[in-house]
Amino acid sequence: MEGTRLVEYWKKNVALIRNLLIVWALVSYVLGILLAEPLSGVRLGSLPLGFWFAQQGSIYIFVILIFYYAWRMDQLDREHHVHE
Repeated sequence: MEGTRLVEYWKKNVALIRNLLIVWALVSYVLGILLAEPLSGVRLGSLPLGFWFAQQGSIYIFVILIFYYAWRMDQLDREHHVHE
């Protein structure tokens, strides 16, 4: 029973990491590089939105993802009784 619970824990952990990396890649690569030109028509304050995503948006998203990962892993640790 213990081994099954730990396998489920690691599957959820890896799935969480994969999903967060996908979000980060989409924001930094797709919005910051591939869609930078179309997004430049929209302005965020005095900056074009494409420039903002390339320079600052992906960093903000990355920091938010770090806090979300820590919060979600704390929940997973408690669900699977592996917390400190």
